[in-house]
Amino acid sequence: MNAPTIRRHPVKFEPDSARVLIRPFIPAETHRIVAILARALSLSEEETERELEIVLHEFGPRHTDMKQVLLAHFSRVKQHLPLNRTLSRKRQLYIGSLFTGEYALESAALFNPSIVPHPDQSGLPEGSLRFVISLRATGEGHISSIEFRTGTISRDHVIEVDPVSRFVTAPELLPNPTYFKAAFTYKLHEMGVEGDCAESLLSQLEETFTFSDIKRAVSAFRRSAKRVTLEEQRTMDRVRWLAESNYQIRFDPKLALSERIIFPVSANESNGIEDARFVRFVDDEASQATYYATYTAYNGRVILPQLIETNDFENFRVLTLNGSAVQNKGMALFPRKVGGRYVMISRQDDENIFIMYSDNIHFWDQPEKLLRPWQPWEFAKIGNCGSPIETREGWLLITHGVGSIRKYCIGAVLLDLQNPSLVLKRLKEPLLKPEGNEREGYVPNVVYTCGALLHGDQIVLPYAMSDKASTVATIPLQEILDAMIAVDH
Repeated sequence: MNAPTIRRHPVKFEPDSARVLIRPFIPAETHRIVAILARALSLSEEETERELEIVLHEFGPRHTDMKQVLLAHFSRVKQHLPLNRTLSRKRQLYIGSLFTGEYALESAALFNPSIVPHPDQSGLPEGSLRFVISLRATGEGHISSIEFRTGTISRDHVIEVDPVSRFVTAPELLPNPTYFKAAFTYKLHEMGVEGDCAESLLSQLEETFTFSDIKRAVSAFRRSAKRVTLEEQRTMDRVRWLAESNYQIRFDPKLALSERIIFPVSANESNGIEDARFVRFVDDEASQATYYATYTAYNGRVILPQLIETNDFENFRVLTLNGSAVQNKGMALFPRKVGGRYVMISRQDDENIFIMYSDNIHFWDQPEKLLRPWQPWEFAKIGNCGSPIETREGWLLITHGVGSIRKYCIGAVLLDLQNPSLVLKRLKEPLLKPEGNEREGYVPNVVYTCGALLHGDQIVLPYAMSDKASTVATIPLQEILDAMIAVDH
């Protein structure tokens, strides 16, 4: 039985330390903020203007909206200024620059890609496809964020990547997102937040409510309580933490996709947004496709699987996932319902692959073990490599296996179309393994992907090389299927 033909394309996504995001650089200690402000206020207006000109000359060309950002950062510290002190706009800008820093998003790595069809397929030659690739970008402190690249695949599977802008821009964080009471209540109970305080807060909220409604409920509880206990304060803090973990962001539609950066926002992802697995989800009851991505939020101590939702890659909603099965990395949603239910591939034990079903995309319980390590190249553990791909013969699930010396290879499994809990076939040998310079990087001997797609008769597989850079391969679907063998598990 012949191994599938792997065509590695001359496409490479490499980290570029020149792509920098402008971020707040504000000390945690109030006395340090006050000291910096005092030094800035000691300058004359002429000295302030001269210092600001130096800043704008040196850093302005590296950003598209620098003055706006500097003013925003000034607004975060102005409460520490002396009362009744009126400042010129230039002095506000200069003070803002003292509390600002650049962050090189991808200085360490650009890896773990997933690929989906672009929402806009207009103006293409017949048989071509426009795509969006998501990438995990990692910079200083190993903080991860999500970046995007776009390009096209021709009928003959020639891949062209659009030029990448040197500019990067964080989205606008919408100040008053909406929440659904049923999901919010479920997650609170799952977190162990119960009791009179929680019930009082929830009783003041409608079935759909906003962040402002939460703040009003907390204020009302404080007014009615004679004394707020430590446990009640802990409850209110956890309610706010959950609310801030579910947020909405928006990009200026004029920005190229390569300029749009999803950087950690909430406390539970303060150390990174890891391994987003994007999928184009089609629901017969919806008028348009929705793009979902499962990802891992990491705060430096614990992980939390979360869900991203968008229709256009401009407006995004970020949501916590709920249920006893939402405990580990590597969740990947099927691209449509099966038998009227949502289906998710997951990891529960860092060794096997599981599958689970749900009537609600936000709630996941009762995982079933789907696959165990089988061959030596995956004896250490296995996991999924993105959402399953629908083919005429079944659901093609791209997997990864870890074997000797922590070597990661990519494999494939075929699941039944009507009952994806049924494994039909499996590759005995790896589909793709690290070769040559693919073995060298931040984590050596690793090839890994977070999602592929089917274009014509080819599987388009973007993959990371040793957690450093990424590339793309195409593989004939039929050759993958022909190389599989029937299994009993």
